[in-house]
Amino acid sequence: MSEDAQQEVRAELAYLDPRTTLGRQFIARGARVATEVVTRHPVTVRDGRPVRGSFALDVQGFALVDHRSAVTDFTDPAQLEQVYVAEVCRFVQEQLGADRVLSRGWELRRSVDPAAHGAQPPAGGVHVDYAPDHVPGMVARAHARAFPDAPGFRRAVVTSTWRVFSPPPQDWPLALCDSRTISPDAGAPITTYFVDELPADPFGPVDHLKPVGSSWKVRHEPGHAWWWFPGMTRDEVLLIKLGDTDRGAAGPAPHTAFPDPAGQGGVPRHSIEFRTFAYFD
Repeated sequence: MSEDAQQEVRAELAYLDPRTTLGRQFIARGARVATEVVTRHPVTVRDGRPVRGSFALDVQGFALVDHRSAVTDFTDPAQLEQVYVAEVCRFVQEQLGADRVLSRGWELRRSVDPAAHGAQPPAGGVHVDYAPDHVPGMVARAHARAFPDAPGFRRAVVTSTWRVFSPPPQDWPLALCDSRTISPDAGAPITTYFVDELPADPFGPVDHLKPVGSSWKVRHEPGHAWWWFPGMTRDEVLLIKLGDTDRGAAGPAPHTAFPDPAGQGGVPRHSIEFRTFAYFD
């Protein structure tokens, strides 16, 4: 199918406003508050299904892959621990050809009643889960803790395996940006804090809190190329690059949830994202 024949939709995506001077986000059960200023920009989001075979982790930074899971209930922590961890680590190792894969845990998201099952709402801002400058030290520390007797590694790739387990079409599908269309200075780090309750003043003192990492929020650029895969099922996953210690390889792929492009509300989206560190000797 030619590019002209592909379905396109227009969506307003929430980008980081250049006027943001302080980058913090606080995450509590089912809720989030942040200090960044957000600005919305209309973009074209193209349907990737007609050309799904042309996407690759080391080209655009993401790929749609078939993967059937033995998990029957993705809200059951026992099944996730006993079945899904091994499934995803094996899947990532096979897809990337890595020597070792380390689980970094999962996160559930729900567009309705997001606090149920310890979930979060869909992530509505253009972002990458980890700031690029944070990745090298993060993967090195994790490797030293998990594999103390293993040799050093020459490369580490951080990924998210993203699966929706509510029926299609979803009310908040995921849009992904071709990593080749993102300039290196397009984003800024946002320090993340996990808290029991959201602070009344997110700009206030944080000396009593321990940051858990830094995400990367992206500013708008006119050349960004956006894609989505409508009607995803539980038997397919999006493999998304979140970081790479090889700066010569494809960079991470910014992504964001966006409203149902059909404008009919869709089915409430329930999804699970599972982050991993893949190491190459």
